[in-house]
This record gives sequence, structure tokens and C-alpha cells, in this order.
Amino acid sequence: MSIRLQQISKHFGNTRALEPVNLDIHEGELVGLLGPSGSGKTTLLRIIAGLESADTHPRSGKILFGDRDVTHVHVRDRRIGFVFQHYALFRHMSVYENVAFGLKVMPRNRRPSTGEIRARVFRLLEMVKLEDFANRFPAQLSGGQQQRVSLARALAVKPDVLLLDEPFGALDAKVRQDLRRWLRRLHDELNFTSVFVTHDQEEALELSDRVVVMSNGKIEQIDTPETLYRHPANRFVFEFLGDVNHLEGKVQNGILTCGDARLDVDLPDGHEELLLRPHELRLIETPTAHAHLPVTVTATVPVGAEVRVELEADWLANPWLATIRHADFERLGLTRGQRLYVEPRRWHRFAQQSPRYSPSPSTA
Repeated sequence: MSIRLQQISKHFGNTRALEPVNLDIHEGELVGLLGPSGSGKTTLLRIIAGLESADTHPRSGKILFGDRDVTHVHVRDRRIGFVFQHYALFRHMSVYENVAFGLKVMPRNRRPSTGEIRARVFRLLEMVKLEDFANRFPAQLSGGQQQRVSLARALAVKPDVLLLDEPFGALDAKVRQDLRRWLRRLHDELNFTSVFVTHDQEEALELSDRVVVMSNGKIEQIDTPETLYRHPANRFVFEFLGDVNHLEGKVQNGILTCGDARLDVDLPDGHEELLLRPHELRLIETPTAHAHLPVTVTATVPVGAEVRVELEADWLANPWLATIRHADFERLGLTRGQRLYVEPRRWHRFAQQSPRYSPSPSTA
């Protein structure tokens, strides 16, 4: 089932939570709504679900599920499945009863038989790898298992659309990663249309067919994860999708200078700010003819296949972060306090047409 939003907006009193947005989600697509707190992503998801009403004025837009206009259709009649962050399971019901609940409360003329309900529930429990837990209660399950029960319950009623509001936000990092991969495989197997909300960049890029990046109630960019990361539409998207180092200085005769640092750049004279990803920095023991960027190592953190290296310098307003291979870490013999030089493999610059992203404690 495809989803089409046409000029959907939302105000809470005098505050505009959602600018008029247009969004087409294809049938069978898994789309992530990504953005910091207050960006409008959850409001948009709840409007799709019917849990929140869009603005209703003469020029307000439409919500279409396929060819069906559901703009003013009640949530119970939209045929959606909804998965909440905190599971929302019935604590006094077994796993089986939780999954069967939506089927048992259907109107009599649509309700499957007892045998059909039982068959469908156990088929779903097999899919979510919980068939041996049918008689347990939610309190007897781990967080990851409870979320899989919640997902099975949402799928039991065969919804046209599955919506998920930060479905893995309450879980620890390892469980989140495992569930992301599991959900992606399940989605590919069943081919349902899904929209999920997250503020986790890695989660959005790993799970989604396309990602909708939002800020301040509007859509900044819609693209595949690869296109989004490699070709961000503006500075906000670039900064939100990962760690960024800033190099700010004056360009004169093709050389950017900042204190005792300098870098050859093919740019006109004037003030410039360059953005650099941590993996685009090369750490070297002596400067090159094109780059003289002296730094001091302040910390090293091995993370999986990479080592995160924190760097400081008198000419830097804020510390830099570099990610290097373990082989390079060993070759350089990195230790805290060591003096090195940075050689950028690549840098980026954007016109100041979009706000700079500054993470707050609630969005980091």
C-alpha cells in the first residue's frame, strides 16, 4: 500500500509543528523519518496513523493510502499497525493473548474463527522467533523479546501500513543492532509498507530504503542512505548525518590560514569554513607541502574495526575527531600527548542557506 501526503501541516496553538509537506512512500518501501527532537517527525507519523489531526482549513492537504483518501478517517478504520517505543503490551496477558488481541476485538463480520486466529498467531510467533514463549507474560521477557511481541501484534491484523515510533529507543545498543537487522529481513520477506521514526542516524541509514531528514517542521532531503550520505542537500543534512570537524579561517592566494595552521584550497579570497568527516583525515608525522595542520593526541578509543582519535590544537576552536585503521594506529604508535599533523583527504563547504546543526542533550 502506497502512502501519499499532500500539503500536510500542523499547528499546536500558535506554534507551527509541521510546515506544509509533500511525501510519496512507495508500496513495500521501508522509510525512516530522521531528525532531532522538535523536527516534526513524530507529529508526521501520528498524522499518518490518525492519532493526530492535520490542520483543517480550506487549503489543507490530503493523506492517501493507495487510492483511498484517509485524511478524515478515524484511526481504527485506517487499517494501520502501530509499534510504540515502550512496547505497550498488556501485562496481565500472555504473549499469545497479546498477539491475538487485535483479532479477537474485530467486528464480528470481519473477525476470523478461533482456529484461524490460533493459526495466524503461531505463524507470527514463528516469524518473530517466539513460538516457545507463547504462554509467558511480558514481565518474563527481555526488552528485545517484548518489542518482537509488539511487532507481531501489529502485524496480526494484516495492516495496510506498519508505523513504528522509535521502536528500538528503549533497548541497549547491541539488542538494537540485532533487532534492526531482524526487522529488515522480516520486511524483505513480507514486503509490507513501513514508516518508522528515529533520531539515530545509524539506525536510519541501516534500515531504510529511503530516509526523510527533517528539521524545524520541514523536510530537508529525501533520498537513499548512500545518496544522502555522499550527496547531502545542505549543511544541516551533512552535519546531522555524522561527526564533523570544522576548519575556519581566511583564504588568501589559495591558502587558508588559521593561527599557525595552513591548507592549500582552490577557493577565492575571503573567510571560509570547511567541514571534514573524521574518516577523511589522515594522521602523519610530518607536514606536507599542501597541509600544515599541527595537532596533539588527547585520547584514543578502539571501536570495532577503527580507532577514534581525539585531537586538539591552539588553532582549533573545538577538538577534532579522526578515525583510522588499527594498522595505522600501531604504525604511528599513538599515545596521549603525541604531536602529529593532519592531512585532509577531502573537505566540504556549503552556502549558508540552512541552519547549522548543534546537538543538544536531548538529540545527541
